[in-house]
This record gives sequence, structure tokens and C-alpha cells, in this order.
Amino acid sequence: MTSTAPMLTLNNGVQIPALGLGVFQSPPEQTANAVAEALRVGYRHIDTAAAYGNESEVGEVLRRSGISREEVFVETKVWITDYGYESTLKAFETSAQKLDLDVIDLFILHQPVPHRFNDTVDAYRALVKLLADGRVRAIGVSNFMPQHLERLLAETEIVPAVNQVELHPYFIQPEVQRANAEAGILTQAWSPIGGITVYPGWGNGLGNVLQDPTIAQIATTHQRSAAQVMLRWHLQQGRSAIPKSVNPTRIAENFDVFDFSLTEDEIAQIDALNTGVRGGPDPEAVR
Repeated sequence: MTSTAPMLTLNNGVQIPALGLGVFQSPPEQTANAVAEALRVGYRHIDTAAAYGNESEVGEVLRRSGISREEVFVETKVWITDYGYESTLKAFETSAQKLDLDVIDLFILHQPVPHRFNDTVDAYRALVKLLADGRVRAIGVSNFMPQHLERLLAETEIVPAVNQVELHPYFIQPEVQRANAEAGILTQAWSPIGGITVYPGWGNGLGNVLQDPTIAQIATTHQRSAAQVMLRWHLQQGRSAIPKSVNPTRIAENFDVFDFSLTEDEIAQIDALNTGVRGGPDPEAVR
């Protein structure tokens, strides 16, 4: 197993490991074990959020890991109830305290909240301030559609480094990827293997990507799992991916994706699986 993930360079020169561990919907006690196992396996990128309720556990494991601070890339998010300039600055201090970090590597807005976008812009301006002050190394957004990015870029001066969005073979979001690329924003995939996380009221009829016969055939060809094929698909197209698991075997399996390659035809086959159906909430509906 390769011990380190390839690095991607953000638009401000900061480097980020292409593959990270996500801890969404991981209970605090399971989060600690999952992060510890991920660090043991070789992950050096952890993605959490204020809304997940497990930043303290992430911070505790990082402290106890014995791994130098500079080696681990930590990403967290501001929840929408803390939007607004001063509120977002306070939210940063809360997250930094829970994570026990003086500097957070990547700090992003969790949702665009288009019905009160002025608050979103004010929150982003707080991120710009934190960046200027050296409290964060990079800033970004999550779940921003092209129209949200256009509005943000029109009202602020610093282009987000990252846009973390739902992205897997059944929901490729080509328009979002295109808008990100044109602006110099890294596309980061949450739910990168699809079919795992359940969102009540969303994703009806989406299906389980892990059971897709096309992906199964490609996995057989490479003697890999369906999840490994999907993560390789992300990496070969230059995306960052944040698979979530609390299962030690799957955590290790998801990291073992750096020593094989998909063909151009196989990537095209996976691209063709796009249904355009979300598994998670529509960003326009998050209020």
C-alpha cells in the first residue's frame, strides 16, 4: 500500500492531499477510532465540520497521534446559523478551540443559503479576513452551484480554493465542475462513492452505486473493489475525494488506490453512468 496520497496544489499555492477521510454522520466515539485508524493507515487529510458535532474528537486524536502538525491537513466548515461577519469569526474561534489548532488548513462555508445570500457573502468576507491574518491557510465553499459561485465572485476579491460538492458516478455535476475549473477552484467530492449516506427525503430512486454492474466489471478487471474504482476515477480526473467510513477494513481499502490506473475508456464508461439525481439536499432548499 502506498503510504501517502498524491498532493494537489490549490489556487493560492497551498498543497492538499487528494484523498481525505470524511467524518460526516460519524458519532463522536466512532469518529475518534476512525480518525486514529486513518492516520495509522496513512491518511493525512481529515474533513470535519461544526455541524457534524465531532471536531473535538478529531482534535483529540490529532493531539495524541504523535504526528507533527505540519503533516496533517485539517478541513472544517462554518454552519449556516453562524453566517455573518462577526458570527463567522466567532465560529472559527470555536472550531479552532475544539480542534485545538491555532491555524486551520482549510475553512469553508457549508452551504450557499441563496435566500439570504448577503449573510453568506459577509461570512465569506470573514474567511478572507482569517486568511489575511494567517489563521487559515486556504478558504473555500461547499455545495455552491454555478449561479452561487457567480454571485460570490462578483462581490468578493478572493476566489475560493475549494468547492466541496456531492459528486459520484450517478451524480457528476458537469456544470459545477466546469464552473470550478474556469475559476481555478478545486472540485472536492463528498459522497465520492455514492450510495452510503442516507438523506431522508432525498435521493429517491438513486440506487446504490456500489452495486452498479459497469463498475463491478471494471473492478473485476483490476481485481479491486467498486469503491476503489470510484476513488481512482476521481483521482485520475484531478479531483479531491473525501470518502467516509468508520470501518477499519474499508478505511484501509479506500486508501489503497494509488498503484493502479483506469483506462480512458473505463473512465468514459463511469462518466456515462450519470443520472443527474442527487443523493443529498438541493443547495437551493437548505435554509
